Amino acid sequence: MTDAALDRARLYQDELTKIRHDIHQHPELGLEEHRTADIVARKLEEWGIEVHRGVGVTGVVGVLRNGNGEAAIGLRADMDALPINEATGLDYASHNPGVMHACGHDGHTTMLLGAAKYLAETRAFNGTVNFIFQPAEEGVGGALAMLKDGLFERFPCNAIYGMHNRPGLPVGQFVMGKGARAAGGAFFDITITGKGAHGAHPHQSIDPVMVACHLGTALQTVVSRNVAPAESAVLSITRITSGDAYNVIPQSATLAGTVRTLSRPVMSLIEQNMTRLATSIAAGFGAEATVDFRVIFAPMVADDGEAEALGDAAAALVGDAKVRRDAPPGMGSEDFSFMMEQVPGAHINLGNGDSAALHNHLYNFNDEAIPYGVALYAGIVERKLPRGSQD
Repeated sequence: MTDAALDRARLYQDELTKIRHDIHQHPELGLEEHRTADIVARKLEEWGIEVHRGVGVTGVVGVLRNGNGEAAIGLRADMDALPINEATGLDYASHNPGVMHACGHDGHTTMLLGAAKYLAETRAFNGTVNFIFQPAEEGVGGALAMLKDGLFERFPCNAIYGMHNRPGLPVGQFVMGKGARAAGGAFFDITITGKGAHGAHPHQSIDPVMVACHLGTALQTVVSRNVAPAESAVLSITRITSGDAYNVIPQSATLAGTVRTLSRPVMSLIEQNMTRLATSIAAGFGAEATVDFRVIFAPMVADDGEAEALGDAAAALVGDAKVRRDAPPGMGSEDFSFMMEQVPGAHINLGNGDSAALHNHLYNFNDEAIPYGVALYAGIVERKLPRGSQD
């Protein structure tokens, strides 16, 4: 059955590659994926699938029912691009200056479309499949927008599955694991307000730059002295801004950056200690500090049972030797996590071969990976929604 699924998916290769190249050539940023969403909706309609547009602004959900089964499976792909100038030199390179598919979401969208086509033709399942095409994965809140729009109330799912390409992993191989798979991510801005003065008269100031320097060092103790060594956490200050002139002590300064953790409690612990340090250190200098801490991604935690099921489907497709099931979690983030907090699910990486890294101006999704994604999505549906006695 699995060999047949892969063989059938390969029959779609030319059609799906053209779709992928078209999407790649016309990339759209988060919540602006109008053209991409229209391509998705029209293809689903062409294949006889019920289509719901505008779920979470630009999201699309396709619904395919077969037989009398009451269970439902959700398959999810992301659609948005990144604000990067493409430098691949491809004949289908981005036509939109400053925007490119540097993370492979064009490939993810195409693979899910291929799975929809496959399942609409074969119908070797009993139940409902919800094809979830999500906008704005790249930190713009697309998953939350779909959830706020009643995603799982309107399209109930017993389990959900997603995948992401991985550069450096050979095509036809998969990597996954149970438990925490990707870090939750937060962005922060700390604004320090002091008292400006002439650079020659520092005694008349409350210097926010000095506060920022001390605070930048102190914040590094939040992880090293507050988070248990067995936990994983990252706190990175990525920007410090203040002042406009050589001879003026400014009125304010700002530190900004990101925090990554593998659990919600550790994220809250870091936020609390950052706020404590910022306010107390600023007060010690006679200044004030405010902390704007925003959780952009939840930690992505796989359900053990669903991870095992997805791993089994991948192994049935390519063999046990080509599926690593015990990969450590990464400290990058994935907002599929918000959906997985509401419905048990699993996420897997599939090989993209020897390509440039993700979020790189030279990156390109490997079209040879398309049939593997199509067949795996189809395979997990057929495993979770077996036809049984409906025939």
